[in-house]
Formats: sequence, structure tokens, C-alpha cells
Amino acid sequence: MKLPRFGVEEWLNTYEKSATHDIAGVSISALTLAELFELTGDSQVDFLEQVSQTKLDYGWIEGSPQFKEEVSKWYSNTKPQQILATNGATGANLLALYALIEPGDHVISLYPTYQQLYDIPKSLGAEVDFWEVKEELNWLPDLEGLRKLIRPNTKMICINNANNPFGALMDRAFLEELVTIADQVGAYILSDEVYPSFQEGLDVPAIVDIYSKGISINSLSKSLSLPGIRVGWVAANLDVIDLLRDYRDYTLICTGVFDDLLATYALQHKELILERNRQIVETNFSILEKWLAQEPKASAILPEKVSTSFVKLDVEQPIEEFCIRLLNEEGVLLVPGSRFGIEGHVRLGYCGSQKILSEALEKLSKVLHTK
Repeated sequence: MKLPRFGVEEWLNTYEKSATHDIAGVSISALTLAELFELTGDSQVDFLEQVSQTKLDYGWIEGSPQFKEEVSKWYSNTKPQQILATNGATGANLLALYALIEPGDHVISLYPTYQQLYDIPKSLGAEVDFWEVKEELNWLPDLEGLRKLIRPNTKMICINNANNPFGALMDRAFLEELVTIADQVGAYILSDEVYPSFQEGLDVPAIVDIYSKGISINSLSKSLSLPGIRVGWVAANLDVIDLLRDYRDYTLICTGVFDDLLATYALQHKELILERNRQIVETNFSILEKWLAQEPKASAILPEKVSTSFVKLDVEQPIEEFCIRLLNEEGVLLVPGSRFGIEGHVRLGYCGSQKILSEALEKLSKVLHTK
């Protein structure tokens, strides 16, 4: 099993600690414990007292019953026994791919997208075809293109919905057609669903709720602003869950007692956190939108209020060189689009501090207009 360097993570690991204005990350402003309990109105002291009296053993190996119950409420047609806790969404993706993909399998992956979804299948000996997004389709792929790629032996189709880095969303109609195509050959659909949209009126179902061979991946990192506890999950049919349960013993054992307690608590109060995050997204989205309207050297197909955006910059030098210059001169960190195979663009995370975002965009404009 040989994996290439993870382009985005390598970039962030190298540069993020030297940035004063980090707008490369695409989480929604991470919560502190104090902020979480201020939001819910409960006593942080009482919660920590409960933790102090809890044995720090392995806990519930697959996630506590309370955790699974709360996760199942994320879905409309999925029961607690269809849930397995994992070490973040990255752990969930790895688990599902490790358990289901074998040498010689045919896999179709959305591209560009989160690198796990195509490089892990390749490393396991699968033949991987790219289902490429198109700028003229607002960074969505073409379903007709999928029909040309699908084979009788296609084992899995991997998607990221909403997509990282673009924020493009496949809605119900799109997903239902995707399911029809996959079902014709009995292919699994693995859907990394960590990026929620806060746009009202959208209908974006989880793949596990609309397809018997759908595998939904999610976590508390993006939607609930708790990336630091590293808790995610897989939701799938019972046969898949039974298979993953065996492989999970080789990759994780458990997520940790404290992590399970805090994750369960956050899920019990998810509506409060989601409302807080909706306000952050809407406020910061307006800042980004206004900046794009005023900056002649930048443009974007904006997402449906998803926390990641993909911005085109009018620069003469390679985009990676420009990003390093921006960091060195102004302390602003972006992810160059070349890390996703697309030149002349950057991934811009706009859902952190409002002050940092505003200052970073001002600094970005300064460098865009300086030779």
C-alpha cells in the first residue's frame, strides 16, 4: 500500500503555523468548551464533574448507545444500529474504503475532491476513473459523463457533497439520478457529507437515506465546529456495518470516553450550534461577496452557503508561488488550487473570525495589485 503526499494537508502542515491571517481552513469557527456551554446554557462545571467521575477505560467500542441515537437523528431513514463511531470523517472514509475495496475493483471518484476518496482506492489496487467537475456546471460533474464511466463491475462511486474545495452541492434530483445509475450495476456510493449548506430551501438528502448501498460519512468537525475531538461516523446498511465492524478493530478500537461524552452532548444540542454557525456563515458570506464585487482581480462561483469557496485570481505567476508570496508579505494563508489540480484558483475558507477575514481580504487585494 503506497500513498502519495496528501497535497492539501502537506501545504497546511507546512505553512499554517506561520500565518497571522489563516483563511485556508474550511471549518466554521471552532468552539471552545466555554463557548459551547455558554451557547447551551448548561453548567460546564457539572459536565466536567461528570467526566471526572467517569472511568477512562475503552468505553463503548462502537460509540455509546446515546451517541448512536443522536447521530441517527441526523437522518430521516437510518437507525442507531446502522451507525459506527470513527476517528473523524477521515477515519470513516479510510475504514469504508479499506473494508470494501480490493485489488482489481473499479472505482469512480469525483475529481477534484478530497484526496482520500481517490488515492486510497488506488493504493488498495483499484482502477480509479475520475468523474470530473466542470466550471461551466458551477463545479458539478455531468451525469452523462458518469454514464460513460460506469461499468458492469464498478464497485463504488465516491463523492463529496458538498464538495471540497468548491462547495458545490448535489441536490435531491441529482442524487436520485446518481442512485439510479449506481443501482444498475449494484455499485456502492460513498458520500463524504461533512460540509453542510446553510442556504434555506435546499433539499440535499444523505445518501444512506435514499440508497440501500449508500454509505454516508460525517463528523462533528465542520457542521458542529468541534474538529478537536476527532469524532465522526459511518452510516450504512446493516450488512456494510457488520463488515466495517470487523475492520474497525484493526484501525481504531474506540474513539475515547471523553470524546464520546462531548460528542453526544454536542449532538443533543446540535440545533443551537447549527444556528450559531448559520449566523457566522451568513455574515462572513456577505463579507466575501462584497469583496468579490469590488475586487476586479478576483471572481468566484460562490457556494450555497457552504464553508468553503474556490476563488479565481488574476495573477501572472503560478498560483502556488503567489500564495507563498502572499504569506511572506502579508501573513495571509490560502490553499493554492494547484493542490487540487487547478491553476489560477485558491481555496478560501471564509467562516472563521470576521475580523481576520476582513483584514485578510484587504491584504489579499493589496498583493494582487502590487507587482
